[in-house]
Amino acid sequence: MIILGLILLVIGFATGIGFLWTIGVILAVVGAVLWILGAMGRSVGGRKHYY
Repeated sequence: MIILGLILLVIGFATGIGFLWTIGVILAVVGAVLWILGAMGRSVGGRKHYY
């Protein structure tokens, strides 16, 4: 999810499409939060680890 967010950020920045930029930021932030929660050992969505 983080990688997809970063790809959308780059595409949105290069083409000047604000919608892709916004979706990229949201995906990157949500992916980072899920990654941090999984790294802390908390269950995310019923799974012990979130990859």
